[in-house]
Amino acid sequence: MKRKWNSSLDPASSGNDGEPLGAEFEVFLNFRGPDTRHSFTDCLYHAMDGAGVRVFRDEEEIRKGEEIGGELLRAIDNSKVYVTIFSRDYASSAWCLRELASIMERSGGSSGKVILPIFYDVGADDVKLRTGLYDEALKKHEDRFGCDVVQQWKEALKEVARIKGWDLKDKGEGAVIKHIVDEVLTRLKKRQRNLPDHLVGIQDHLEDMACLLQEGSFDVRFVIIHGMGGIGKTTLVEAVFNRISHQFSGHCFLSNVRESSQGGKIRELQWRLLSDILKFQPVRIYDTNDGVNMIKERFRQKKVLIVLDDVDNRDQLMKLAGKRDWFGPGSRIIITTRDIGFLPINKGRPRDSDCIQHEEFYIYEMKEMLLHHALELFSRHAFRRDTPPIDYANIANKIVKTTGGLPLALKVIGSSLCYKSKAVWEDMLEKLMKMPHREVHDILMISYELLEYEQKQIFLDIACHMAGEKIDDAILMWKSCEFFPNQAIDVLINMSLIRVKYHEELWMHDQLRDLGREIVRRESIRFPGKRSRLWCPRSAMDVIRRKKGTEEIVALKLDGHSKSHNFTPEEFSKLESLRFFELDGGNFVGDFESLFSELRWLSWHQCPSKFQATNFCPNNLVVLKISESDITNDWDGWSQIMGTSNLKVLSLVRCKSLIKMPDFSMCSTLERLVFKDREKLVEIDPSIGNQEHLQYLEISRSHRLGVYRKNLQPRSVRVGSSILAGLNGQPKIFDNLEAGKSGPL
Repeated sequence: MKRKWNSSLDPASSGNDGEPLGAEFEVFLNFRGPDTRHSFTDCLYHAMDGAGVRVFRDEEEIRKGEEIGGELLRAIDNSKVYVTIFSRDYASSAWCLRELASIMERSGGSSGKVILPIFYDVGADDVKLRTGLYDEALKKHEDRFGCDVVQQWKEALKEVARIKGWDLKDKGEGAVIKHIVDEVLTRLKKRQRNLPDHLVGIQDHLEDMACLLQEGSFDVRFVIIHGMGGIGKTTLVEAVFNRISHQFSGHCFLSNVRESSQGGKIRELQWRLLSDILKFQPVRIYDTNDGVNMIKERFRQKKVLIVLDDVDNRDQLMKLAGKRDWFGPGSRIIITTRDIGFLPINKGRPRDSDCIQHEEFYIYEMKEMLLHHALELFSRHAFRRDTPPIDYANIANKIVKTTGGLPLALKVIGSSLCYKSKAVWEDMLEKLMKMPHREVHDILMISYELLEYEQKQIFLDIACHMAGEKIDDAILMWKSCEFFPNQAIDVLINMSLIRVKYHEELWMHDQLRDLGREIVRRESIRFPGKRSRLWCPRSAMDVIRRKKGTEEIVALKLDGHSKSHNFTPEEFSKLESLRFFELDGGNFVGDFESLFSELRWLSWHQCPSKFQATNFCPNNLVVLKISESDITNDWDGWSQIMGTSNLKVLSLVRCKSLIKMPDFSMCSTLERLVFKDREKLVEIDPSIGNQEHLQYLEISRSHRLGVYRKNLQPRSVRVGSSILAGLNGQPKIFDNLEAGKSGPL
């Protein structure tokens, strides 16, 4: 019998980075082959493999001699989880017992390794050697290997049998396997939040939260963590989530609820909540009331852990976790917020403690860090160590005191001073001493001033417009502006000014976002038309209608206030520097010759089917995003926009009248191409085969796609990565891709 490999590994290789075979596994399966190899063990192996777990399943062919060594030993040494499957004839296998003894030597204590025992057709008492089931087999081993060796095996059996595991007697194997896989994923931290290895000053908070959560009680609890922005609410709830999520039958962490629910997107949060808890994709939610009913119906009997991060109004709570009777006994709903004003509680009640109960809500207020914790956190970012060097101790203490113990300020200022000279530190302290530490914006402004011009432009772009956008799309735009984005992004990340979150999206903390917007507002407090960026649609629309725009404006957002407006050339004649434009509805009417020459990014929601402009030629356009529109493949805008631009990104989302991809023959510069939620799309234009620079292709939820031109030449396409999802029928251009997966063509 041949060695079983995890499907994601290449058996011809020697492991990652030259590691020997056996060094790349996460889970080690210990079992007697004749008892369960082709039944329970096989099903469990493939379930874990399908969940992305690297599993070592030992086979007879790699066993040589009577000592564990080589590949087997490396697999045991490097695995983090050991799954032992005890069967009636388990003890007859000397190899199983050798492996078990070796496993026991490496687990427990501070090793971080865990054993998950499964009692297949035996009980824990059998393995504890109380029933005599294994006596005969062990006696034979004593005759062959000696009493000392067998005594070690007996101790290993008894010790592992004391660990809580799974008893399969009179139980369905499928349900048990599901629970085992969930436990393995939790132990491997594959579903946990990413946090630093060592969190500073959080232990007291975790103990307070444990008191509030009362993990053993069967009531349904809502725990509220509140405090100012940047105080560490999200970090605390992530740590709590990692610590207790494995105790629940389902868990979900919804980040940035306030931002994610804007524009009627609460349905997307409901869908994700259902998907994460139920572990499959539910039907599409068309109405929030439907989502509420689905949550109540599906979760009523489940013990769940739900985190709602950054909630700012009651409607969000009521649409996602409205009442206790929506959830099963023992459920916990944890909410973080800056302001508890939306909660139905008696706010006038006196508080003597940080931990307060208001009827169904248990409320916890985050406070500033203690000075010694603040110094440690600052030192980790400024010096990459727990304490400052002796010659920096005095100035480091002075700087920490000016921050008021705000974790965000400590991280940002510490990162900005890392590897800087003493003179820079002294300048920083001098600036900090001139402004009160409570003025978080002023503190963060100091870090902003350390940025170079191009880095400042990217920071302000993200603060005013680009948060939530794909980083690859943004980089292409900034490259065309010669902002050196790759270097700038590294600087901003290293200074803790931005992050790249899930799905490669740009993220910025609210306090930093507000800082950037305040910087722009102060460019011209009285006259918005003289500011560089207008992110408030009402103010921006007023500037356009009154023709008050100037060459200072580089970015403009008109969402919600442009739906019925016909934009004329006169309204944009002075906006010579405009490079980012986002609008919702409206149309361009008239001759736009020589206008929009600097435009790099055009995002058009509800774009009209009839394009009325002439000479609309944004020669430097890099990114075009059209969504919720009725355009077709012969839309008049294609020839004007794509024919003269350097377009690199084209995203078409929910354009339901588009049954065929547009003709790309006039545009040979595309690098990223996205088609999403286009149910009527049935045909791929052959010109896509000539896109030599295409690096990313995504087609999802286009259920009727399957018709193609006979003269299409798929071999001419070279795509770095691709995503196909929700397709009925595979067009031949994608013959070598599996639907729903990513990979090279």
